[in-house]
Amino acid sequence: MTDHSPSDESASSSPDDDRTVISGRNFEQEYRVDASEAGEFLIALGEGLRDGDELRIETDEWELPFAFGEPVELEVDFEGVGEPELEIEVTLPGRTDQTAPDVR
Repeated sequence: MTDHSPSDESASSSPDDDRTVISGRNFEQEYRVDASEAGEFLIALGEGLRDGDELRIETDEWELPFAFGEPVELEVDFEGVGEPELEIEVTLPGRTDQTAPDVR
């Protein structure tokens, strides 16, 4: 993917790997790529959603592990006035491995 300047980037470091983006930080990276490259990314993302409950998105500079839960929010937004634009957004809620406390 072609890397253009990030709109807001806050990658944090961990003792094991300075590239890993961890909880408690915000991270955003935008890319402008051709349609076939975006399609390949979406196929890999879709297969990860279908086959598991954890994703790892990475480049040479950073990696973002993310355990996701349900339900996944899918939004389709079409703006047909002026210059038409289609926006597709997927929002994945985080998954926690915590359990509720016992009631006695």
